[in-house]
Amino acid sequence: MSVWNLVTCRAEGPSAASFVAATDAEGRVRRHPVLARYPDVGAALQDWAELEPVLRAWRPAEGEPLESVELLAPLPRPGKLVFAGANYHDHLREMGVGTLPDGMEPYFFLLPPTAIVGPGEAVSIPRDPAARVDWEAELGVVIGRRAHRLPVERALEAVAGYTIVNDVSARGLHARPNPLAPPFAYDWLASKGRDTFTPIGPGVTPSWFVADPQALPIRLWRNGVLEQDGNTKDMIFTVAQLVSAASALMTLEPGDVIATGTPAGVGAAKGLALQDGDRLRIRIEPLGELGNDVRQAEPLLASAPSNTVEQG
Repeated sequence: MSVWNLVTCRAEGPSAASFVAATDAEGRVRRHPVLARYPDVGAALQDWAELEPVLRAWRPAEGEPLESVELLAPLPRPGKLVFAGANYHDHLREMGVGTLPDGMEPYFFLLPPTAIVGPGEAVSIPRDPAARVDWEAELGVVIGRRAHRLPVERALEAVAGYTIVNDVSARGLHARPNPLAPPFAYDWLASKGRDTFTPIGPGVTPSWFVADPQALPIRLWRNGVLEQDGNTKDMIFTVAQLVSAASALMTLEPGDVIATGTPAGVGAAKGLALQDGDRLRIRIEPLGELGNDVRQAEPLLASAPSNTVEQG
């Protein structure tokens, strides 16, 4: 069975309306009559219970090929972006963490949807090199059904599909230099929640194409150099365990995304950080490839367009 992805796209030109289509194994974009009425994949997932049986029977060759189409972030406005931290054995080892504590549970944090960019869009990093911006290739789990307090054995029933996520992280901004008190020493939002710090894409691979989410190779290249070479089999908590644990804390809804942690190979463990002009490329089989360039942020402006408020 040939793997295909759900994608959010538009004809070339920023004024064109976005719509949902599919990419086949060769990366060609194909129109589907049922999907074209949705502006993005997140919107289509609101009707996932109806769409899933229709899409299971579909073959990309049946769809009209589209030319000159730009791929956008597949899920531009998820209700929740849930990130699991410290979830790979090899990543903990490279960061100097030894024996895991008894009774350890998944660690989650939330990031704003405004951090999302799509395939080919730039990651904007602070001008100060002390920010030490890093990469983190991650498997993203996309929710397709409302879920609350799901047991582990049923957790994958809520999953519509999978995507690629880069959890870009400014390591130098994790710890505040002047915290009010020790409990406020770490600032996850300042270090991970900045605009453009969450590339997602290129699409959403339906769950039926992923027989085992715990057997997926994850690789990240920076400027053509392989930096991360891991596998989801090294997760501390499986995808099912993460979905179950997250659903015990909050109601998961269609279009929500859970990023499942990163394997070893991050820049912090090697004394490396992202630089202006870097090129990042993440590949997770069979989901495809997500590429983004790195650009240094522009200086703050003293004035802004009338529909935007910015502090100069």
